[in-house]
Amino acid sequence: MKCRAAIGMALMTAAVLASGCEKAAPPAPAPPQVQVATVLQRDVPITVESIGQTLGSVEVEVTARAEGFLQTVDFKEGTFVKKGDLLYTIDPSTLEAALAKAKGQLASAQADLARASQDVARYKPLVALNAIPRQQYDTAVAVERATSAAVDAAAAAAKSAEIDLGYTKIYAPIDGLVGKTEVKAGNLVGGKQNTLLTTVSQIDPIHVRFNIAEQDYLKFARSQSERAGTQDAGRFELILADGSVHPQRGDLVFADRVVDPTTGTLLLEASFPNPEKLVRSGQYGRVRAAVDFKKGAILVPQRAVKELQATYTVAVVSADDKISLRTVKPGERTGSLWVIESGLAPGENVVVEGLQKVRDGMTVESTTIAIVDGAAAAAAATAAPGAAVRPATPAAAPAAKE
Repeated sequence: MKCRAAIGMALMTAAVLASGCEKAAPPAPAPPQVQVATVLQRDVPITVESIGQTLGSVEVEVTARAEGFLQTVDFKEGTFVKKGDLLYTIDPSTLEAALAKAKGQLASAQADLARASQDVARYKPLVALNAIPRQQYDTAVAVERATSAAVDAAAAAAKSAEIDLGYTKIYAPIDGLVGKTEVKAGNLVGGKQNTLLTTVSQIDPIHVRFNIAEQDYLKFARSQSERAGTQDAGRFELILADGSVHPQRGDLVFADRVVDPTTGTLLLEASFPNPEKLVRSGQYGRVRAAVDFKKGAILVPQRAVKELQATYTVAVVSADDKISLRTVKPGERTGSLWVIESGLAPGENVVVEGLQKVRDGMTVESTTIAIVDGAAAAAAATAAPGAAVRPATPAAAPAAKE
């Protein structure tokens, strides 16, 4: 009995010691905190963008027509000039001498004509009286005609010399922005060299040339027919190199007659008012044109979309804060938002912050925020308010990476 009691006591002691060594179970982890937002639904125009380069609505190359040494440069480079402002002066001495010579030849020819006319006037009554041979009179008439033609030729030569002398003063052909001078005082210009002196550009309005894909041109042309008479029909937007949008919308100037067979694109030119003269010739920018209009589009922030191996998913949050990973089909972008063509319904909530922390079926602690809408989002992403831009491929658009 004593032995049994001792064994029992030992077992009890071991059980007590064993129970004391067991660790308490860890508390369940807190659900991850995420920010969610209700998807937007609105009408958005679908646009395409193309890289273009600006040029003046009028571009005039100023060249030297008179040959001589450049005497003065009479303008400040990169400034605005008025039509008729003096730009260059070429040394006129050689052409002044040529003009004086031509005038002297003209005076000589006029004197010869006067003498020949006097001979004709004197011989005419004499030939009627048979006082002189008829041949002498006819010769005098022929000489008069020849000297008259010589006077005309000399007068034309004098006029040409006078015009050439006028070319020694070179004036602005239009109102516009004058570029840098290609020559300096002392250079020999003109003659057979056909010397380019400078270029004057009219930059209000400013023109932009760009190429658009054939299929986008067809959509654009059809959309303009459907929207003819509306305020924005046929209007273009110009996005400058710093991402800002030119405040003035442009209109189509012309479309080229043929599609380039090597690129499948069509050359277009649009004209944009440029009253501040901020945009200069030669700048690069993106021209945006509306080609379609999507009604009732579903939009979410681009950061709410996760992409993995060309599969796009969003995390939908239910009323009881349960996560459901949903495969979606993204479409065009509008500012920082993304049009979702399928996979989401109006009124659903999606995770916009903390997407990397959630898994399908997980419970989360959510905080509701508003999706930034309108011009603020558009300006941040260099897009017009409410204008959707079609990417080249869905994968080309930014998305959250897993």
